[in-house]
Amino acid sequence: MKLKIAIQKQGRLAEGSTEILRRAGIGFSNGPGKLRTEAYGFPLEIFYLRDDDIPDYVADGVADAGIVGENVLAERPRRVDTIENLGFGNCHMSIAVPKNAEYNRLSDLKGKRIATSYPNVLLKFLARHEVEADMIELSGSAEIAPSIGLADAVCDLVSTGNTLFSNGLREVETVMDSQAVLIACPQLSGVQASLLDQLVFRIRSVMAARQNKYILLNAPIGSVKRITAILPGMKSPTVMPLAASGWVSIHSVISETDFWEIVDGLKRAGAEGILVLSIDQMFA
Repeated sequence: MKLKIAIQKQGRLAEGSTEILRRAGIGFSNGPGKLRTEAYGFPLEIFYLRDDDIPDYVADGVADAGIVGENVLAERPRRVDTIENLGFGNCHMSIAVPKNAEYNRLSDLKGKRIATSYPNVLLKFLARHEVEADMIELSGSAEIAPSIGLADAVCDLVSTGNTLFSNGLREVETVMDSQAVLIACPQLSGVQASLLDQLVFRIRSVMAARQNKYILLNAPIGSVKRITAILPGMKSPTVMPLAASGWVSIHSVISETDFWEIVDGLKRAGAEGILVLSIDQMFA
């Protein structure tokens, strides 16, 4: 028996979805035109779908699990369980107005026309802030709407902001943040639930590895106390003697976010020959 997972065929999350599965030790083919494939290295069947269709497949039990953007779930809620935030495909949904438009507060949108592909999310946001506006639902390319006189503002996903800038728009309100999430059908059989647990275990190891680096360095014995205070490691750093008298090799794991600060501190504490390596998987 295989676990069935739906991922985006093409678009914002496609590359990240295939990468996280491959880094979890799952091999598969995703050539042009493929709509499904069977993996090797793990009992998994993969469906390649439109992002908007993934929650439906999972909710109906056609797929056991799926990788989808939080923005899609917010726009089209379905009876699915959110299992894990996956840490890629990060973006936010924003309201944007023309660069030269006067805007001071959210109430300035009252009575305005807002073009969006996410009418339900936007409607809830405006209702929460007691702002009434006219909604213009578009299937895509909302950014062009103000320049052609179709709308006064837009509400759309923003990653870098380049698209808004190139269309003469500026962000004024953040509606929601979004990233890729792993979802699952609430009615999984015992076997499918067990396979999903195994998949989640692998994915979590990949995510933990992304956030950390493996570091090796040489140091005089007299510097070990200062260096190990900087390098807590998963429990404590590994310290091993070198062939050269009075020197040791120290191995540890450091957080990606603190990387440069830690390396600078190590050099000042007497560390030499610092080597930093990426980690494929990490198990706590």
